[in-house]
Amino acid sequence: MKRNLGWYASFSVAFGFVSIATGIFTTYGAVISTSGPRGIWAWPIATVGQLAVAAIFGALAARMPISGYAYQWVSRIANPIAGWLMGWVSFAFLVVVVVAVDYTIAATIFPELFGYTSTSQNNWAITAVVMLLQAVLVAISTALTNRVNSVAVTVQIIGMIGLTVLLFIVGTVLGRLDFAHLFATAPISATGYWSFGDLAHAGPFPLAFLLGAFTIVGFESAANLAEETKNPERVIPRAMIQAVVSLGVLGMLFLIAVTALASSTPGLVDSGTPVATIITSALGPVIGKILLVLVVVSIFSCGLVITLSGSRLVWAMSRDKRFPGWQMLRKVSRARSTPVAATAFVLVISQLILAIFSSTSDALFSLFSAATLLPAIIYAGTVLMYAVKRKNLPPSKGFSLGRWEVPILVFAGMWLVYELLIFRDVSFLQPLLYVALMVAIGVVYLAYLLVTRGRHGLTMPDMVDVDKAFDTGSVTTADI
Repeated sequence: MKRNLGWYASFSVAFGFVSIATGIFTTYGAVISTSGPRGIWAWPIATVGQLAVAAIFGALAARMPISGYAYQWVSRIANPIAGWLMGWVSFAFLVVVVVAVDYTIAATIFPELFGYTSTSQNNWAITAVVMLLQAVLVAISTALTNRVNSVAVTVQIIGMIGLTVLLFIVGTVLGRLDFAHLFATAPISATGYWSFGDLAHAGPFPLAFLLGAFTIVGFESAANLAEETKNPERVIPRAMIQAVVSLGVLGMLFLIAVTALASSTPGLVDSGTPVATIITSALGPVIGKILLVLVVVSIFSCGLVITLSGSRLVWAMSRDKRFPGWQMLRKVSRARSTPVAATAFVLVISQLILAIFSSTSDALFSLFSAATLLPAIIYAGTVLMYAVKRKNLPPSKGFSLGRWEVPILVFAGMWLVYELLIFRDVSFLQPLLYVALMVAIGVVYLAYLLVTRGRHGLTMPDMVDVDKAFDTGSVTTADI
């Protein structure tokens, strides 16, 4: 694969995966119904927590700039067995989240945009076509994929900034901004609002953190293209951190504008797309339609980056001969300079998951919830390993946390423990079962690897050898 991606491409990958337009549009209604308008104030806390995680991931990317991110990092700072399990969980996350993200286009946006009634059949068909288009783009050309994504991210940034400013201006002129509504709890009772809940149920405010937990994830996807990025040890850490900061600030301003307008929006309670309903009520149907188009662009960009990241993870694990079907999946197309087989594999598994989960709304809720739980597990495991082994890591080549490393580690650890405790809520039982099933499948294959190769057979390739091979171009498609 070619090392030709610059800073904006890396930033766009991180920004595109997170995609605030996608996350807020998808989960805003759930936050209002479970936590009330006051729940939006969990967003800045979640942003700071995820920023701490991004800083630690940046330190790892600077020390080990190699495709496979958490799989590579944990394998090298802990041991290959723990790293393999982390890679497998990352794979389980990526093939689920691409379905959860793309399904939103079919189930909520297209029906609102084109005025038809969605069914499980047409939702399945539209989502399947969207995922196919994304996989074809990723397989054809990394450069083309990143150009499409960079344009989509630019459109999303300009569109979200313009839309937020317009909401504030129009809301002020019409006298519809109600800032007191930002602190309301209805329809949730104010009694016990801040409570953490009991052993089986999370409290109203803790549940609001799921808005940030679902949205502000995937920034580490930039690290999954490390071997295709120029000066990755400098570019990738900064791209991840800058993406989280910009997304956090822009997302908070947008949430304030939308929520301040919500109290004066008729029919909001019965709306399946509350964000679109608020904007249409304030700015008119034309702007409302433009918002929906913007969200479609954002979601397509998000799914595109997820597919790109998933293909690189599968390829990286296959290159090390430790992924099912690695003999085929480790190959890189001479003509395309892309791992076509790995991309096709990600598509096939995602299509299978879509076919299974698209039958009922309850199954889809489990899908979305799993897409929130899995990254929290990945982040917590990686941060823990870094905290334990950080003094034994190779020196940083372009990014360092310096004296802030320990405070950032402590804060990131506290944030991730708090986030994981939210998932004790009984509503997340099905997602937990999905995670358990995927881990069980992974453990079976890992046991097969250990029996057939032994522990020594899982030794990771030396970083120096990998860097030298790619820098000199001595690795050929036949080798990998």
